Amino acid sequence: MIFIDNRKKKEKTLLAKYPNAKIVDVTSKAPTALVKLSPFYPHGEIPIPFSENETAKSVEGIWQALKVFESADIDKEMFLNDTMKNIKRTVRKFGKPLGHRKGINGTELLSYIDARIQIYLPSYLWVLENKVSEILERLKEASQKEDIVLLDYETNCDVLNPKKPLSHAFLVKAFVENNYPKEADLYKELIERKNRPIESEPPKEVKRKKATKPKKNNDNNQTTLF
Repeated sequence: MIFIDNRKKKEKTLLAKYPNAKIVDVTSKAPTALVKLSPFYPHGEIPIPFSENETAKSVEGIWQALKVFESADIDKEMFLNDTMKNIKRTVRKFGKPLGHRKGINGTELLSYIDARIQIYLPSYLWVLENKVSEILERLKEASQKEDIVLLDYETNCDVLNPKKPLSHAFLVKAFVENNYPKEADLYKELIERKNRPIESEPPKEVKRKKATKPKKNNDNNQTTLF
């Protein structure tokens, strides 16, 4: 079985939680060939969604390059970055994010979740299918014999949760288990969530403080303020 956990946790904590599991790092800091599972890894030749005949070095490069901010449009240089460094484009530097451009020459801006579904997921899926198939096959075989813990900096496994970055380790797990998120299913779930009635929390009971009897002074039988 495959589990997802945070790379920042201490080894002692992980070993206590998964005593019989094999714990492996799949981030850009991985010391093994599993580093190739990182979205930052420069595999090259990755098709850029909605951009005919255009490719990029890494999945993260695609994701960051197509971002549009208040003070900056897309950055084509990110498509060419093969260093695994200086790829992220931040709010602090460019201001409020407006969305992701739908293709290099597109006029439409996708929302965060739409971009995650239509840009990030298919780009990473292409890498899993075309660049790291041997690694994934070995991972699948190993997970059938023992528990495997994939360490990632992010542990959000909900594609439709915009509050936290998505864990690519989760996508690896989903792919190995033949359950990679599909666009049609995600949009169906998104609609269901929007139509789902908001459950109101039951009013909290106000606990009344018990009346306390005034303390008496043992010396003069008078009430005291302390």
